[in-house]
Parts: sequence; structure tokens; C-alpha cells
Amino acid sequence: MLKVAIFGAAGYGGVELIRLLLSHPQVQITYLGGHTNVGERLTDLYPHLWGDLEAEIGPSDVSQALENADLLFSALPHAVGVPLVAEALQAGAQVIDFSADFRLRDVAAYERHYEKHPAPELLAEAVYGLPELHREEIRRTRLLAVPGCYPTGAILALAPAVKAGLIERQGIIVDSKSGVSGAGRSKMTLMTHFAEVNESVQAYNVAKHRHQPEMEQELSALGGPVTLTFTPHLIPMTRGILTTAYGRLRPGVTRAQIEAAYRDFYAEEPFVTVLPWGRQPATKQVSGSNRCHIGLAMDEPTGMLIVTSVIDNLIKGLSGAAVQCLNLMQGWPETTALDRPGLWP
Repeated sequence: MLKVAIFGAAGYGGVELIRLLLSHPQVQITYLGGHTNVGERLTDLYPHLWGDLEAEIGPSDVSQALENADLLFSALPHAVGVPLVAEALQAGAQVIDFSADFRLRDVAAYERHYEKHPAPELLAEAVYGLPELHREEIRRTRLLAVPGCYPTGAILALAPAVKAGLIERQGIIVDSKSGVSGAGRSKMTLMTHFAEVNESVQAYNVAKHRHQPEMEQELSALGGPVTLTFTPHLIPMTRGILTTAYGRLRPGVTRAQIEAAYRDFYAEEPFVTVLPWGRQPATKQVSGSNRCHIGLAMDEPTGMLIVTSVIDNLIKGLSGAAVQCLNLMQGWPETTALDRPGLWP
């Protein structure tokens, strides 16, 4: 039985991780650490966990947490958790980090989009936690960086086309629409207030979203530099991300080549489904699951490939991805505690 501690346990990512791990047959949650909710009971914050885990949230103290745990999940805000991650690694624990702190390999890129990195020496060691691209590296790492939710949807939509050379590597467009839970529980702003978001759709962080370099990093690793334009939108629903990606097809590329590239790329992937040609996915299909559904279309008059993907931003886009990587890191079946369809209706 693997004993794990969770920092940032009171956020949406942390509590969804708890829900998934409660059904994991080989994991025991032994410590919950908080950032702003120290001393509160988890069930006072999340009554749906009554009878499942009635624990008090303690401080995010590494020595205290690792007294009875071998692995730390850190769901703390970016920069806040870096010294704690470094301390946990120094103590010999494995770490799965939810923040952006270890996703970018280039220190300069991180500091352009965030701030000065507190532990840049760890960037070279961290593994980007997208099993569809980095499964073998994930198995061997002690520091796992969970991808951002937007990059997960975008990379899964584009990776087969980029790797197979079906589309031009410059000028790719990614348009994503996310539910409000992606903003987290403690970061409420006027933009995420019910009266502001309800019955409205809004683009935000246009031409400056922090997840864009993540997408370019991972897609560029598939054969050469990729540049793209990314625009996120906030829509009035709780969870889910719909991504529509556009890439200019290289001359002569056929529908058969596109279908073959996607079906071959994802043939052995337990959580990615390529829908029949022309079928478009909806966020409802994957809500509550660790799955990604992908739809393919080809606009022949303009020579564009159009790929849509849907994920649950809190599961495949965050906590489910963390559990999937945990399973790989421990040598367990990858689908443990995750092999379930979406909720319907």
C-alpha cells in the first residue's frame, strides 16, 4: 500500500484527486496539507466526502507530511510549492506537482510567462506528465509535472498530425472553451462571478496565455519547431474543455492518411478515442472521466485540417492525469481507479 500526502487538498484539483484515490486499491491518503484552509475539516468544505474522508487539513509541512508518506502530490499555486517540492525530493520522496512550475524545460521561457524560478536546477529532471507522449520517461521519474488542462486538450488534438507531417508546423490555431472550474476555487474574480459568466461567452488572455509555450514545447518535440496561436474562452458550465485546432494540410494529404495517422497514434491508448470521421465530440461525453474524445474533419476548399477534442478539465486535464502518471510511476496497471466512462446525463 502506497501512502501519499496531498498539499493543496482543499482546491478543486486536490479534492478531485482525493475522490479518485479513495477508490484506488493500492493507495492510502495519510496527510492533507492546506494553503489557506489550515485547521478546517475537509468535510466542512466538501460535504460530499462525509463518510469517506473526515480529516482535518494541516499545514503544508514536508517533514510532517512525510512522517507517514512516500509520495507527495502538490496542488499548490505556482511558485508557492517549489521549495516544498525541493525539500520532499531531498527527503527521498517522489513528487507529482500540479502547478506550472516544472512543465517548461526552458528557464527563460518560464520566467517570461511567470516569474523568477526558485529552483531552476529541477527543470531538467522533471518529466511532463502526458502519458501519450512520455510514458517511458514517466515510469522512471521521481518528479512529475502534471500538464495544464488546455495544453492536454490541444496537444492530444494535434500530436498525430504534427508527428506524421500532415500539417504545416507554423500558423496552427488552437481555440479552446473551458468551464469555470478551471479557474480554481480560491481564485474567484469578477469574470468568474455567476452573474458575469452566466449566459455569456468571453475570450480572455488573448495572445498572452501562459499555456501557449507548453503546447509549443511538446509539439515541437515531435519533429521540429512549432508555432501556434492560442485563444481560450470561458463558457457558462462547471467542467469540461472543448478544443478546436486548425492546421494547414501539406499538399496531397488525404482523408485516409489523416485517419490512419490518428488511429495508429492512439491505437494502444486506454483513454483516447478517435471518433468515426465527421463525428464531433461534446464535453458531456467525457465529463467525470479520464477520457479524451477526438473528432476529425477536413475542409478541402481551404486545405485545412480541423480537429476537435474534449476532456474533463479536472480529471484528464488535472487530477486524473496525476493518477494515471502515479500508476505508471509505481508499475501498476495504468487504468487503475480511472477506467470508467463519463457521467450521463
